[in-house]
Amino acid sequence: MEGSLNGSRAGDVPTAATVCVIGAGLAGLATAHALSARGIDFVCLEKAPDVGGIWRQPGAGERGPAYRSLHLNSAKQLTGYADFPMAAELPLYPRHSDVAAYLRSFAEWAGLLPRIELRTEVLSVRQDADGAWTVTSRDARGTESVRRFERVVVASGHNTEASLPSTLPPGSDSFTGRILHSMDYHDGSDFAGQRVVVVGMGASGVDIAADLSRHAARTLLSVRRGLHVVPKQLFGMSVDLIADAPWWNEMSFPDQRRFVEQALLVARGRLSGYGLPEPDHPVFSSAVTISDEILSRIRHGGVVPRPAIDSLDGGRVRFTDGTAADVDAIVYCTGFRMAFPFLPAGCPAGPRKAVELYRRVVAPDRSGLYFVGLIRPVGSITRLVEAQSRWVARIVDGDVALPSADVMREEIGAYLSRVEERYGRTEGASIQVDVGPYLRELRELQDA
Repeated sequence: MEGSLNGSRAGDVPTAATVCVIGAGLAGLATAHALSARGIDFVCLEKAPDVGGIWRQPGAGERGPAYRSLHLNSAKQLTGYADFPMAAELPLYPRHSDVAAYLRSFAEWAGLLPRIELRTEVLSVRQDADGAWTVTSRDARGTESVRRFERVVVASGHNTEASLPSTLPPGSDSFTGRILHSMDYHDGSDFAGQRVVVVGMGASGVDIAADLSRHAARTLLSVRRGLHVVPKQLFGMSVDLIADAPWWNEMSFPDQRRFVEQALLVARGRLSGYGLPEPDHPVFSSAVTISDEILSRIRHGGVVPRPAIDSLDGGRVRFTDGTAADVDAIVYCTGFRMAFPFLPAGCPAGPRKAVELYRRVVAPDRSGLYFVGLIRPVGSITRLVEAQSRWVARIVDGDVALPSADVMREEIGAYLSRVEERYGRTEGASIQVDVGPYLRELRELQDA
């Protein structure tokens, strides 16, 4: 195997397995399985008490981006691993606990558990002069370990740090109610009988508003900018199964956009009819919000749309349209910042704060450092992380030779230019991918 290490460097830091995988969620388990299938020696480090990533958090009561009402937004047929499908008796969109149990059973079936170190937090990942990687970790007892690896695969996700608005509304410091981020939201029953404002109309915002509406005395949804709300199903088919159909992938992008816009008008009408702002951009030029519930909850009066918050005064919230309401809590569903504090500065995000990875996987200036799952598709991510994992395993095994750093940077620049033209220049836009084209790209890389 190219670049094999045989021994330890000065300071008696031992050489461990060939590859260090960081994270044992869906992407980390896919990576571990791909490496194991090729007989590549690896260790997987996971800071949580069990595998499963965000899907196990609600049941464990841990702080995180998941909440107790969380279900899959993608069909189980496309969310399960190719070699280990989800059980037939599960519903089309399983709940978080079903997904967590599935991921655990996959790890057992694939024989991965002996290679996964649970309750082990990665503190730093640094590249040595000889190209190897020194990984410092800390276990549940507080004992730090320093090990050397040939390669490192980061598969820890991108919903890392809670992102609040850069400027909170005037009066926030004196607000008498509770202000929290969706990272700290667990269950609507925690707000029984209260008056709650949910800020944001992304995936977590609409899920949390719908959940709250069954427990809270009143649920207001504060929306600054209109987003396209897409039902989980159109024409009786899961939207990601539509996106996987050959007829869909044979359509041009403009035709796909027209098809979806017309289908949405038939399925739900205009969003202004629900009291929501109309999107100021075409579909597929920004992240869409997938939800079967939020529009129904609005029509049933359980959720009441409001514009952006203008100011707070004691326990009262005033909105930009001049209306006001007494509230007990505000839940900011304003997304997350990607953060990898254990990695060298400037990686994987470059000076423009865009993720700069060759084919969305390889760090061009950090040989032996790869990322799996640092993408945001419209649809299931599973097939993509499996394809990424298989490609990484081939690279590690010496079956694939990467181009020069200059060639990789050229590909990254071209990709970011296309993304910025379509989505604008934002941190999140740099990880957007279209499932069909990106999957074809990865398969071509594997066949090369």
